[in-house]
Amino acid sequence: MNDLRVAAVVMRSGFGEIERNLARMEHFAGQAAEQGVDVVCFPEMNITGYALKEEVAKYAESVPGPSANEVRHMASRHNVAILAGLAEKTEGNGIAITQVVALPDGSMSTYRKLHLSLGEQAFFQAGCDIPLFRYGEAMFGVQLCYDAHFPELSSIMALKGAEVIFMPHASPPPESADEKKNRWLRYLAARAYDNSVFVVACNQTGDGGAGIRFAGVALALDPRGEIIAETSGAEERMIVAELKSDLLRKTRETRMGFFLAHRRPELYSGLVAPMDESLLERTHSSNCFFEAKPPEGAAKARTVSDS
Repeated sequence: MNDLRVAAVVMRSGFGEIERNLARMEHFAGQAAEQGVDVVCFPEMNITGYALKEEVAKYAESVPGPSANEVRHMASRHNVAILAGLAEKTEGNGIAITQVVALPDGSMSTYRKLHLSLGEQAFFQAGCDIPLFRYGEAMFGVQLCYDAHFPELSSIMALKGAEVIFMPHASPPPESADEKKNRWLRYLAARAYDNSVFVVACNQTGDGGAGIRFAGVALALDPRGEIIAETSGAEERMIVAELKSDLLRKTRETRMGFFLAHRRPELYSGLVAPMDESLLERTHSSNCFFEAKPPEGAAKARTVSDS
């Protein structure tokens, strides 16, 4: 991995306000370029806006398509890699929650969200691939919001070569921005620490106009789970963080601290065993994680690994 200067954007993304959202992206991409940023990460569905309603189909787009192509041009204009989210029309008239990965050389690819919350399952289809992407000498993966709650996914990405994992979110309250930041730190720091990877996460903020409000948070964590940069609050903003290759190398060379080197995969077959039915029933009968609740009244960058 080479040293990487990254930015994570906290942004209000109005539902269906695609031209306005792209204009805000242009603003932040320009700021990032002025600060010498290599990769700028925008929140989940920041182009389309996040909604749990049938109307999302009206704004879904193909990739390549008008918005994705504008992101591609934006990356070239500013000489910065851009990760941006939208509702993607897929084969068979499905809709995926997708993050476009556009590089300055004009190449573009996608990551489709793998784990859908209960509220999302009525409107979106889950992806099935775990791609990694290369920018310069850095290898990175992408996870979208609810994906980050499944630790196996981060481990798989790290085992496949990821050194950085970007985690764009569209994660609503009822908590404050500071409370959300503190909750993120409980598990995102573990994803970084357990797998010796950098983690970069950001959230939408404010009222997106679809009955959902967001609390603005952005974090960058080093391979020891320590905070490099952070912000929380209602305003749109951007953090910039230096991801140092030397720190990653030293962490992974630590005799006891690079835990993936000491795995015993022969013991882990239980991870792919069917869940006990009684546990599943208890889970479904309990209160769901609040992000899974729909709002009141709601009805290719180079891909270096494809599976």
